Amino acid sequence: MTFHKLAALLALATLFTASAETTPAMTSSTIVTSPQPLPAAHDAPRVFLGGSIDMGSATDWQADLTKALSNENVVILNPRRPDWNPAWKPEASEPEFRRQVEWELAALESADVIVMYLAPGTQSPVSLLELGLHARDGKLVLLCPEGFWRKGNVDITAPRYGITQAATMEELLATVRQRVHGWKRPA
Repeated sequence: MTFHKLAALLALATLFTASAETTPAMTSSTIVTSPQPLPAAHDAPRVFLGGSIDMGSATDWQADLTKALSNENVVILNPRRPDWNPAWKPEASEPEFRRQVEWELAALESADVIVMYLAPGTQSPVSLLELGLHARDGKLVLLCPEGFWRKGNVDITAPRYGITQAATMEELLATVRQRVHGWKRPA
């Protein structure tokens, strides 16, 4: 091997080593879907996907947002259960219904960011309840487009309590990413 080839190989090896040292490791999201237990460790920001589900009849926007956040170091808390049974009565005495509501309440409390998408054509009464519960805690990022049946109420309430509102799904995603990147581990 000539001196020039050896020097070129050493330069190339140095370039790859330097590149590997400065390139951040690939990250990926962790997805926790109801009723899975919430992680014990809080070593990544937690994003709760609140908003329109309407007993499974609303578009699965949670899947799209989950995919968009897949390369982020984030724990996604998704209340949309794949095994949801609409025959479960919405009563406290119904075990699976109770399990769902308790999971959602715990996930909302543990979340660092609460995404709230109120889809046009839906009513989402539970999402409105959750919006009210968390209006003052600074965690909410809200998208409520034209066509949501109580958009006026939401548009009046959000600025009063300092809730961040997005105008589009892209803006919602950008705001969520900004919050995730600025996250500080709880003390």
